[in-house]
Amino acid sequence: MFTRFRRKRINPVLRDLLQETHLSVNDFIYPLFIKEGEGIKKEVDSMPGVFQMSIDEILKECEILKGLGIYSIILFGIPDVKDSVGSDALCERGVIASSIRKIKEAHPDMFVVTDLCFCEYTDHGHCGVLDPVLETVDNDITLDNLAKQAVIHAKAGADMIAPSGMMDGMITSIRDGLDMVGFSHIPIMSYSTKFSSSYYGPFRDVAESSPSFGDRRSYQMNPANRREAILESLADEEEGADILMVKPALAYLDIVRDIRENSSLPLAVYNVSGEYSMLKMAGKAGVIDYDKVMMETMIGFKRAGADIIISYHAKEVAKLLQG
Repeated sequence: MFTRFRRKRINPVLRDLLQETHLSVNDFIYPLFIKEGEGIKKEVDSMPGVFQMSIDEILKECEILKGLGIYSIILFGIPDVKDSVGSDALCERGVIASSIRKIKEAHPDMFVVTDLCFCEYTDHGHCGVLDPVLETVDNDITLDNLAKQAVIHAKAGADMIAPSGMMDGMITSIRDGLDMVGFSHIPIMSYSTKFSSSYYGPFRDVAESSPSFGDRRSYQMNPANRREAILESLADEEEGADILMVKPALAYLDIVRDIRENSSLPLAVYNVSGEYSMLKMAGKAGVIDYDKVMMETMIGFKRAGADIIISYHAKEVAKLLQG
């Protein structure tokens, strides 16, 4: 005898009609890693299918992305020269500012988000200027630099700013900096709840951003803290963030749901490098059906409450959605 649950699952058309959570190519932002130079397209061993690319290759990649229906990208820069303050990130001719201008010239319809941080630009690999006494990031000096960096990106043509350094007060500082010079229309997608996670390992390979000493636990969140995670995002909402984010995603879906239930702002998740690489390696080993597990994971992010998914899987998902 069929119950009211089984009756609704027998017919595939009815199953589709009753599906509660849906995935669209419009949900995705694709990360791109820009290295100075020309003719560079170097695959990262720990992240199959992910490349460091020079700007000429990035422009080709944007064409491919648009062909798949992906019009949103987030940029990470890999400069040739790094120093203690991340000077390249504060230069209008730096790798990201220069790349934004070229992308917007060649692809004006591409929505360009920029990761706002200093770990890829500093020789010590931390997310701002160091306090020599405490040997951690100096919060206030870094806030000033983040505001300067945001203005440089906006002037170059960035459509949205995404600060990832987890500095206290960063949204207020960036918002004030943008508003003062006529960029009040530029939205801020804050990495509002970013954990000090071991899932970031492969990213540090592609972005060349591993800390030269210590770790980032003095500014990124303790993975064990749930209530603090909610407060972090709500604090950024109060400061004026337009979109909130949880990073990583897969091991923190409880936090995604918590924030979804406590805020009406749009919510993003960052499906990080370690999550991506685990699926890639498991698929290669034949222990999972890679495509099915990937799509199930993406649905899980949406079901938990995410509106936006930043993912290295985005191109593969788009191909499957196209059929």
